[in-house]
Amino acid sequence: MPEFSNRLIHETSPYLLQHAHNPVEWFPWGEEAFLKAYEEDKPVLVSIGYSACHWCHVMERESFENVEIASKMNELLVCIKVDREERPDIDSIYMNAVQQMHGHGGWPLNVFLLPDGRPFYGGTYFPPSDFRGMPSWPKVIDAVSEAYKTQRNMVEENANVLTNALIAHVSKEHPQESVNSTITDNAFQTLLSVFDHENGGFGNAPKFPQSMPQEFLLRYYIRTGDQRAKEMVEVTLSKMAKGGIYDQLGGGFSRYATDDQWLIPHFEKMLYDNALLASLCAQFFTLSGDPQYSILVQEILDYINRNLRHDQGGYFSSQDADSEGVEGKYYVWTLSEIQLILGDDADVYAYHYGVTQNGNFEGANILNIQGSIASSSNVLNLEIENLRRILRDSNQKLLNQRTKRIPPATDDKVLTSWNALILRVFAEAGLSLGRKDYIESAENNAKFLLENLYINNRLLRTWKNGEAHLLGYLEDYAFLINALLSLHASTFSSEWIATAERLTDEMIELFWDDESNRFYDVGVDHEQLITRPYTVFDNAIPSGSSSAAEALLRMYKITNSTEYFQKLEAILQEVIPLISRYPLGFGNWLKILELYMAKSTELVIVGRPEDLNTQGLIQVVSSKFLPFLTLYGINPDENQIFQSPLSEDRANADAPMAYLCNNFTCELPTNDPSQLQELLGL
Repeated sequence: MPEFSNRLIHETSPYLLQHAHNPVEWFPWGEEAFLKAYEEDKPVLVSIGYSACHWCHVMERESFENVEIASKMNELLVCIKVDREERPDIDSIYMNAVQQMHGHGGWPLNVFLLPDGRPFYGGTYFPPSDFRGMPSWPKVIDAVSEAYKTQRNMVEENANVLTNALIAHVSKEHPQESVNSTITDNAFQTLLSVFDHENGGFGNAPKFPQSMPQEFLLRYYIRTGDQRAKEMVEVTLSKMAKGGIYDQLGGGFSRYATDDQWLIPHFEKMLYDNALLASLCAQFFTLSGDPQYSILVQEILDYINRNLRHDQGGYFSSQDADSEGVEGKYYVWTLSEIQLILGDDADVYAYHYGVTQNGNFEGANILNIQGSIASSSNVLNLEIENLRRILRDSNQKLLNQRTKRIPPATDDKVLTSWNALILRVFAEAGLSLGRKDYIESAENNAKFLLENLYINNRLLRTWKNGEAHLLGYLEDYAFLINALLSLHASTFSSEWIATAERLTDEMIELFWDDESNRFYDVGVDHEQLITRPYTVFDNAIPSGSSSAAEALLRMYKITNSTEYFQKLEAILQEVIPLISRYPLGFGNWLKILELYMAKSTELVIVGRPEDLNTQGLIQVVSSKFLPFLTLYGINPDENQIFQSPLSEDRANADAPMAYLCNNFTCELPTNDPSQLQELLGL
């Protein structure tokens, strides 16, 4: 094949660079492509995907690298490639359009537009030739081009209908309802009805982790004492941790399982999934005290620091599902490989991790644990500690061998919002597990983001090779505010909370709309699109809107700002009618509702963080699951650049002190951890 290059060669996104040598004349999103479409009177193809997307790679190999198909695309279309992770706004608009057309969507997302950006047809993956009722990609291109030339009125009508539907989707209003526990009670019952009691998780295959509804369940358990809520989370985490969706050697979860038992993963590993799941596991550890969940948190976070960390402190986006063009090749094993590497220990290992001659995935084996250490110990007639040693040593040998394989590609762009998710969990897990190195990772990441992605008083979206670009979205601001609030609680540094307050005010200025009483996904300084995106559903990550609501609520509990609270209540009113009906799509909102309804309790600790007496007070709360408690720290050695109503004159305390407050009214202080524990009812 001759060597081609197109305009994507100048981009920083690894996904766009993957397509830079396609024979397709790809454009990045921008005016140049749409101007060409106007001048040549051609429809625009917007093809959207991401670096770790398996079917995106398949369509590229089959069609976009095919010179004949590419020639047809170049002749009949103006072609734009978009990385959905860099441009969630474009992805959101056109994904909604395809869902309006077909009732479902996915990636790769291929949408045909008029030169003014209005969509008129689209779909997801198309094969290179007709297959099982799916039309071939060349046939689709021909049909779209012919309709554009000869049936323009019909194409215009389709575009009008779809665009109007998209605008209606954004502007839809709901009747107001009051905030009360009936909403979360109904949501719990709905989640209970779709819960898989045998395997954990919700619904059938394919099965996604859906960590946010589980975070809600933990809070629901704390408020109601309903053991079923806690058990649902425990079953899910336990089954997932034993399944093939979890990398038993290197740590970290894959994006989802293709079956209902968590055995066969879609092997891509996303930074956001692992951040959210590490957070859930850390919370469950502090609730249950079960050390296996502490181990799980540390394995996930150690994987992220080992495989996804840039040496300057940022974190990469994902690792691919494929290596050497084969899905999962890096992760699977044959029995003969296990026997060759492990020798006499192979039989023990194979039993515990389900390795067989025939395999469980295309003739090879995805490592998974069907039973438990105790059951394997019994069957194999081995002492538990001896079995643990064999498995630990064997895992290390296999991991060492695996590092010699060609690894999956890493998408090495740094996204602000996803980094903020991992920043938050490093800060929170560092506090609850007593891991100072995790807190240092969080601090380094915060410094990296603020030094490299906050430029001219504006947060940017993405960074790679020293270059940051694209205006940050609502989620970038909201996720980072929440992360910095958690980092303050872990360090007592007023710098982080002062920055969080500044970003909160900027978020309101950029994204809040007084007329509709909502946050939009893009700022007032964003380019004009066919509609201003507004996302309310929590999908794979929390929506920008729900995260903004959480940020306002957490900031209010520290600042007592009336503005923050009024805006919080306004956006809650809009989503409440939807929450109990569709709880799987509103997991983060449900978590926030529980915090909103809870008794407001603030704990102010004054003291040097490294002081043993201060640490004694911190440990009363850091090792417990207290999701409704706001921890505010004051380091008397630090210049307090942020002032809270909780501060008053407390920075001058002679010795470490703890003040328990309710709605900013504080009780007499104590420096006795036992007394603090008693005051908290622990």
